Amino acid sequence: MSSTESREADPGRGTALWSSAAWRRGAVSWLDERLAVAGMERTGEVTQPHLRPWGTVLRAPTTRGPVWLKAPGPDTAFEVGLYRLLRRASPDRTLPPIAVDAERGWIVLPDGGTPLGERVNGAALTDALVTVLPEYGRLQRDLMPYVDDLLSLGVTDMRAAVMPRRFDEAAHAVGEYVERHGDTSEKETHRRVTAMRAPFVSWSERLAAASVPPSLDHSDLHPWNILVAGPTPAHRVRFYDWGDSVVAHPFAGMLVALGFLRLHLGVAPDDPAILRPRDAYLDVFSDLAPHAELVEELELACRVGKITRTLVWERSIRAQGHARAGEFAKAPLHSFESLAVDSWIALGA
Repeated sequence: MSSTESREADPGRGTALWSSAAWRRGAVSWLDERLAVAGMERTGEVTQPHLRPWGTVLRAPTTRGPVWLKAPGPDTAFEVGLYRLLRRASPDRTLPPIAVDAERGWIVLPDGGTPLGERVNGAALTDALVTVLPEYGRLQRDLMPYVDDLLSLGVTDMRAAVMPRRFDEAAHAVGEYVERHGDTSEKETHRRVTAMRAPFVSWSERLAAASVPPSLDHSDLHPWNILVAGPTPAHRVRFYDWGDSVVAHPFAGMLVALGFLRLHLGVAPDDPAILRPRDAYLDVFSDLAPHAELVEELELACRVGKITRTLVWERSIRAQGHARAGEFAKAPLHSFESLAVDSWIALGA
């Protein structure tokens, strides 16, 4: 048995661990202890609404409303410390941890409201993002002075200067997968995207000279990771689920935010339904460069960000291996392939 196969079969890690009765008993016991310290009490059964190769989440009703215990995998355990920094740097837009166990990588968070994706859809989602995305941009500006702190926490460096090396890492990781599992078409697409290294290096060099400095990129900013505490998106907005985050050009986050919106609405990248929230977001950075320059930076950051997405997906599933990743196994490949699509907003997975 290979080391990879052995790791995938290991019942002491990943979904095999998090789905075990013993692990859950331990987690619930710790949760009850931490709630008591915070002056809270659990009032009902604990459920496990999320179980993924990269982490799990437990939900518990309490005397102060629902709470969520998140247990990320080892490659995303930095999220536990990150929440503390987020709370310090931008408290109005993030959730305050109720309890943290840095050694085990566990964190308990309060309920932050209803996900935006459960509140609105269709054309109304555009209107909501016009309100929400500027708040995300302000959070990113709050975090710009903390880039060194983010890196010291273990948040991956995806700044423009290192992206040529990240391209090579992505090409290698996806290449290993397609050699073992890919069909002829996927192997050919991998070769075609790998051959794009020279233009990718050029994009990265241009982005390194951009007007907007690096910050935190959520890297998975879809409507279910945006929480709204009130009846409309005009109420308090909190951003959640930072396990995919990286340090990068801040505009790279629009690859998912606007890419999801485009797919949801079935519109072109230059449709007003895309441009309105894009421009509302960019207005937060209007003191740093003219609008046309910011638009160019955004499109460039999203193109380069496709390699970030490839590696974030790879990081998410590698703890258990592709064989146990199920529907997510091809996500790194699809993200890598999206680089060949002549559109800054094209999502692969």
